[in-house]
Amino acid sequence: MYLQIKNINKFYGNTHALSNVSFDVRKGTIHAICGENGAGKSTLIKILCGLIPHGQYEGSFTIDGVEKKFFTINDSRKSRIAVIAQELALVPEMTVAENIFLGNEPRKNFIVDKDKMYDLASQAMLQLQCDIGTHTQVKELGIGKQQMIEIAKAISKNAEILILDEPTAALTEQESTTLLNLLLQLKDKGVTCILISHKLKEILKVSDDITVLRDGSTVCTMKISETTEIDLVAKMVGRTMVDFFSKEKIDIGKEVLQIKNLSSTLRNKKVMHSNVNVNVHAGEIVGIAGLMGSGRTELLQILFGAHEFIVDGSIVLNGDKILPQNPQQAIEKGIALITEDRKQYGLFLENDIVFNSTIAFLKSFTANNLMQKKEMESYANENIQQLRIKTNDAATKTGSLSGGNQQKVVFSKWMKKLPHLLLADEPTRGIDVGGKAEIYKEIYRLARQGTAVLVVSSDLLELIGICDRMYVMANGEIKVCLNRNEFDEKIILKHALNIS
Repeated sequence: MYLQIKNINKFYGNTHALSNVSFDVRKGTIHAICGENGAGKSTLIKILCGLIPHGQYEGSFTIDGVEKKFFTINDSRKSRIAVIAQELALVPEMTVAENIFLGNEPRKNFIVDKDKMYDLASQAMLQLQCDIGTHTQVKELGIGKQQMIEIAKAISKNAEILILDEPTAALTEQESTTLLNLLLQLKDKGVTCILISHKLKEILKVSDDITVLRDGSTVCTMKISETTEIDLVAKMVGRTMVDFFSKEKIDIGKEVLQIKNLSSTLRNKKVMHSNVNVNVHAGEIVGIAGLMGSGRTELLQILFGAHEFIVDGSIVLNGDKILPQNPQQAIEKGIALITEDRKQYGLFLENDIVFNSTIAFLKSFTANNLMQKKEMESYANENIQQLRIKTNDAATKTGSLSGGNQQKVVFSKWMKKLPHLLLADEPTRGIDVGGKAEIYKEIYRLARQGTAVLVVSSDLLELIGICDRMYVMANGEIKVCLNRNEFDEKIILKHALNIS
């Protein structure tokens, strides 16, 4: 075997982060590592790349039969290991070429040979089949192309083992496809890739082998042809999941939301929606499927007043015609939004759980113009218990929580007053399977209490699993409305792609 990991143990105080982790990685393959948050994936990667130095863990690992003892990340680089972390290590103000060769610039008489540097960078881009200009500043590029630059850095250093930690978490579907195809090309050239991802479909699509970690231990290592998505989920969470989504039967009540003949245009006159008709009842979970750019997220923004659209048509909430001009108006009408980007729009990451849990309804925690700190702390602690947020206390900074626990905090801020309408935009993006199950439970809980739920998701299985009805949107138009007994991936994709 090429890379052999033998009985790795790592303690943080009394916490056993890794417990006798052992598995083998074959040369020139894509080897996936999956597991819930806290399974030990990140700790293991830190050991393999020298961020956790030899001597601070037990066990060993070998490459081509030679034991490796890394004390710094530079030691791992000398052994031709490259890591692409979730947080990209790029300098925005530098050019693509400067980033690729940062700290490793070609020199001539001790002076950086810029001509050679840009020539080599162009060759790297050509090798990766990327049309990125090497003189372009990184800050001008999207996250997908920035990922490509990170891979180009690794290739320029002749990396033989490439470790990727959630590489597609922030990418669009097309960008993800491009990156995964690139990994297959690198595999064909003999590069060994270790892929960490929550996206099981991607793992099943490109990987050769997979190792499952749970609670810091190795559950199994197997060929990808020997498993299925449902089987992987069961191994990750430690229980059989005949129906992962566990769809609950909830009584459907009166109509809460009615969107009738809604059309919208941007300020630049670009048409965003045309004649959209959607309705949602109390206790009903309704999905909106569609491709990126189909108008799904923009529709939720209009409903929440977070928009810059010129809107025609009508929106009726509980019998009253509305058109919120800002989020505060929407909140006062009983509308809540779970945004697709919790870090940028859903949370104040530098603030604690108390602040983030109470920010939407501060007036409820105010008396005589004074904030009632004890009431706020009590409310936050109740949510921590009810939502099972993993934290030491409510004073913990929200940014230090895992993605799943951050999303639970987003939900908690809407629990002070039961919303009439919950708008959930990609509610489980970037969350492991166990965290997803918890989020689904919270959506079901709100629906049981009479909240109407409108869900946008790029995960078709998610929509099929939790929704009572589903609209499919393409080019700003509703193409079809399907009842639960009509859900079919092929039919949904046909309408999403606008194929007649």
